[in-house]
Amino acid sequence: MANVFGATSTTEEVLSGVNLRGKRVLVTGVSAGIGVETARSLVAHGAVVVGAARDLTKAEAATAEVRKEAAANGGSFELVALDLASLKSVRACADGLLAKGEPFDVVIANAGVMATPFGQTEDGFETQFGTNHLGHFVLVNRIASLIRDGGRLVNLASSGHRFANVDLEDPNFEHRPYDSFAAYGQSKTANILFAVEFDRRHRGRGVRATAVHPGGIQTELARHMDPSHIQAWVEQIDQQLAAEGKGPFQFKTVPQGAATSVWAGVVASAEEVGGQYCENCHVGKVVSDDAVISAISEGVRAYALDPVSAEALWKKSEELVGESF
Repeated sequence: MANVFGATSTTEEVLSGVNLRGKRVLVTGVSAGIGVETARSLVAHGAVVVGAARDLTKAEAATAEVRKEAAANGGSFELVALDLASLKSVRACADGLLAKGEPFDVVIANAGVMATPFGQTEDGFETQFGTNHLGHFVLVNRIASLIRDGGRLVNLASSGHRFANVDLEDPNFEHRPYDSFAAYGQSKTANILFAVEFDRRHRGRGVRATAVHPGGIQTELARHMDPSHIQAWVEQIDQQLAAEGKGPFQFKTVPQGAATSVWAGVVASAEEVGGQYCENCHVGKVVSDDAVISAISEGVRAYALDPVSAEALWKKSEELVGESF
């Protein structure tokens, strides 16, 4: 019987007994947190990992342990430059990977920002939508030919998608008041919808795409959030849990947070996760858009998996970046 994993499963538990020698994986955002642990766990099982990061000096220091694990376990690790807030950088990264021509078995689009003050990327997109969605949209589509038949795309989404659907009329908050969490929610919904449409377009050659929510983890991602707001949020959750007769909320560890990424990327069956939203090392259940959901409950809003919306977002994204895929 297959192992059943859950919210507390770690990368090591999920990858126990898995041999990844000969597998090549691209992981974006390897300068901190989940990205570093994702890369570490994969090379520890023999994978060849290409890590992409904006700040290569920071990433070099953050991945020292990754290189040690790679050397000890027959894997390998290299870094490439990628600033998702600059389409010039994204295209240069893609061009470099295409020039090398080495295929990938899995692409894990892990990098992202959260709850940033209003700002714009180098190309004039709202920071979170431009970085979390459009940067990855261009990168992944440009290197799609490098994903082997039978390969996989894993987009890092979030339960934060429940904050907002994508506003295709005003994705960059040019005509509506800016709200950092609405913008984050929109970008995470976009990550899921991108996986849905990429999956539809590539499943004919066995390439499947999925989106994952890593869970509540204390990483650099929350650097734009006021610590007092985080504390108030945890207290609110604890009140909910106490009312249900449960113990207090506990953040996931980084190895627990990265577990769903590696589970969806190399452990779960492609048929199970393709075109789906995963959390806590299983496929999430769809909940209606008007369902009352607490911060700790599971589930994916129906709008985030809607194939019509996914296709519409793809077309809008092409229009915004000036490139067709």
